[in-house]
Amino acid sequence: MDLELFSELTEVSGVPGYEDRVREIVRRELEPAVDEVWSDSMGNVVGTVNPGGDYEVAVAAHMDEIGFMVRHIDDDGFVELDALGGWDPRVLRAQRVTIHTASGDVTGILGSNPPHGGVDEEDTPEVSDLKVDLGRAADDVEDLVAVGDLVTMEQTTERIGDVVTGKALDDRSSVYVMLQTAKRADTDVTVHYAATVQEEVGLRGARALGTDLNPDLAIALDVTVAQDVPGFEAGERVTELGEGAAIKLKDSSVITNPKVHRRIREVAEAADIDYQLEVLPAGGTDTAGFQNTSGATPVGALSIPTRYLHTVTETAHVEDIDAVVELLTAVLESEDGSHDYTL
Repeated sequence: MDLELFSELTEVSGVPGYEDRVREIVRRELEPAVDEVWSDSMGNVVGTVNPGGDYEVAVAAHMDEIGFMVRHIDDDGFVELDALGGWDPRVLRAQRVTIHTASGDVTGILGSNPPHGGVDEEDTPEVSDLKVDLGRAADDVEDLVAVGDLVTMEQTTERIGDVVTGKALDDRSSVYVMLQTAKRADTDVTVHYAATVQEEVGLRGARALGTDLNPDLAIALDVTVAQDVPGFEAGERVTELGEGAAIKLKDSSVITNPKVHRRIREVAEAADIDYQLEVLPAGGTDTAGFQNTSGATPVGALSIPTRYLHTVTETAHVEDIDAVVELLTAVLESEDGSHDYTL
């Protein structure tokens, strides 16, 4: 895999509604690979191959990561946060964050009090209970930070054995897959490679594009749960690392079109690409954003099995990521507009 590009995508900051830095990378990578690139007023970026065709396919992966917005600075100079996306507050203590201020990025600390002081902290804090320590006097913090400034987790991306780990693999790993596919797929139909915004706060960018593009077929890319770790029974794992691309059957936001996911399976088997089936009990993806926003649209989805979702140690197997690139490429190259997805 192109670890340099993968790391750049996952380490850069971009919370819902403020995906600017990610958008710059996506534009840079798409422009040599497609026929035209455009964006909309929400910030979605679309690179189109073979524009104006009779049959159109949309491929979507979201650019945003979960993060925070500054909501208050207390009298002691500690910064209080409002969540952008779904956080488990238990994973946030003793972490470094970046506050993106008007004068530049500033590192802060989400502290955790040691047991030595006899402080009895709650086992399940709320995000609103957490405060960022900037190591500065209150007046200096007031001069530096403003309400509305954005906050992201501070983490590097690392290759460890057969896996890559870091922050924002949800869903920059899928953005990576989409970009790699755009560079290699030789397609006959019109394909819109869409990097969407605000997925983590309600699939908002995809819903807008579902109306604006109104494709004949939509395939969303995202990560999915891999609970193949101690503490989970086999039936709770959803997917497993190293077992290939995940073909989504359902999540809590969508039931994919049976003809679409069956054809994806047929393509995988014909090309000898490893795959597994995904039945996700909870969580939604951009797949749902395209399904019925502009009438009924056949939808499918490919997922990257990922451990430790919504933490700074999200972890995926490099061969699974490659398998999703191979499978998506094969599906697009075999799509000629003749498949009937009507049920």
